[in-house]
Amino acid sequence: MPATLHVPSAPAATPGRSSGSDFAPLARRVRESGLLERRRGYYARAIGLNLAATAAVWAAVAWAGDSWWTVLLGVPLAVLAARAAFLGHDAGHRQIARSARANRWLGLLLGNLLLGMGHGWWNDKHNRHHANPNHVGKDPDVGEGVLAWTREQAGRKRGVARWVARHQAALFFPLLTLEGVNLKVGSLLFLRGRSRRDRLVEGGLLLVHAAGYLALAFTLLPVPQAVALIAVQHALFGVHLGAVFAPNHKGMAMPEPGERWGHLRRQVLTSRNVRGGVVTDWLMGGLNYQIEHHLFPGIPRCGLRRVRPMVMEHCAAVGLPYTETGLVESYRQALGHMREIGEPLR
Repeated sequence: MPATLHVPSAPAATPGRSSGSDFAPLARRVRESGLLERRRGYYARAIGLNLAATAAVWAAVAWAGDSWWTVLLGVPLAVLAARAAFLGHDAGHRQIARSARANRWLGLLLGNLLLGMGHGWWNDKHNRHHANPNHVGKDPDVGEGVLAWTREQAGRKRGVARWVARHQAALFFPLLTLEGVNLKVGSLLFLRGRSRRDRLVEGGLLLVHAAGYLALAFTLLPVPQAVALIAVQHALFGVHLGAVFAPNHKGMAMPEPGERWGHLRRQVLTSRNVRGGVVTDWLMGGLNYQIEHHLFPGIPRCGLRRVRPMVMEHCAAVGLPYTETGLVESYRQALGHMREIGEPLR
């Protein structure tokens, strides 16, 4: 296949047609393959190894003491925090346990307690994204915010926000250094509109995380090094997550307001896969198979690589473009889209 299969941003220019009935044969084939079955052993190992590795890094922080070199351990802490976030993401899609309740508690423990990132907030936002990816007004990931995803959004920017939109492609990765903190702030703000029980459970776990994390850092290290370690971990955590999610949809097709697509078309045309091997799969938490994940969000992460050939074959059969690029090319396309949106402001 070509190195890059690019879907034009204008839906009308996209070849092939897709309706709900186009998805049914693929869904039946995947269901019969057994790939939708839960893989509890896989996830038990993944969670156990991540917890053990996180504990080992904190033990290394204690062993290294007050040296400024200890701050560098914020790098593996950020990588392991991203692994926990991916596992919480999988729990949110009910990929791990059979019951919704068990998956919710796994998400709360991995997200709220371990990361300080609200599982309820993430699930609400992420499920709306899955229902209508890249659809302005429906997908919160392309809603009004610091960055502009359409020229209409860019045209409404004023002052500093307009300057940011003008240079957003160059500022994208630097801004991601703030995303780790932004995720925690968003989690807290989300609780204001929730039930008393949710505020007690989710808010309580967030507070336990904050108290435990700060106590650990400031007990093991002098204040300057503790602050630096926290800053490094959160900055790199934000960059890592943003670098994983950015290639998936940015620069892909965006449905026009009022336009309705079937499930297959809606998920395939708005998503981009990132080609790679086991290292890419690990670093991106399996989200490099974004097309397959969007079509079948309940498939355990370890099954996404196996379902990919089925999806590619089906898309070819129904005449629907399937976009897959290398990692560098995915960033080029995503940042190119951001640059194009900000172009009229320059």
